[in-house]
Amino acid sequence: MNTEYEAAMRVALEHAELAAVAGEVPVGAVVICAGEIIAARHNEREIRNDPTAHAEILALRDAANARGTWHLENCALVVTLEPCIMCAGALINSRIGAVIFGAADLKGGATSSLYNVCTDPRLNHNPLVIHGLLQDESALLLRKFFESKRAGN
Repeated sequence: MNTEYEAAMRVALEHAELAAVAGEVPVGAVVICAGEIIAARHNEREIRNDPTAHAEILALRDAANARGTWHLENCALVVTLEPCIMCAGALINSRIGAVIFGAADLKGGATSSLYNVCTDPRLNHNPLVIHGLLQDESALLLRKFFESKRAGN
């Protein structure tokens, strides 16, 4: 596996941990371009009371601001959890070059598990999709978070 993607995923995992500490579902996302991290975020739905404040959306916004354009063709998004339908749509609209995720989302994943939005040939853009990078670490964060919630913590 690409060591650049693995290093970015480790940063995304750090952001996912920050999300968990804040009471957010532990998802972290990083945008890399030319080998450099240009955006790194985590879920902020609870903090912002915003259903669209997913890590991926926030990272894409920051990346577009950093580059001065919404066209992110030469960039990659690395995220700890498979993107949902909303985020998959944002990835296509940003023209992101690649999407790399850790844990599959069997209940809402839109890049390979439940839907395959990013590979639909009818759409005007199809980023490369790589799944399973550090999936055990990503899944463990989610499992611990939801176990804690069920236990009332």
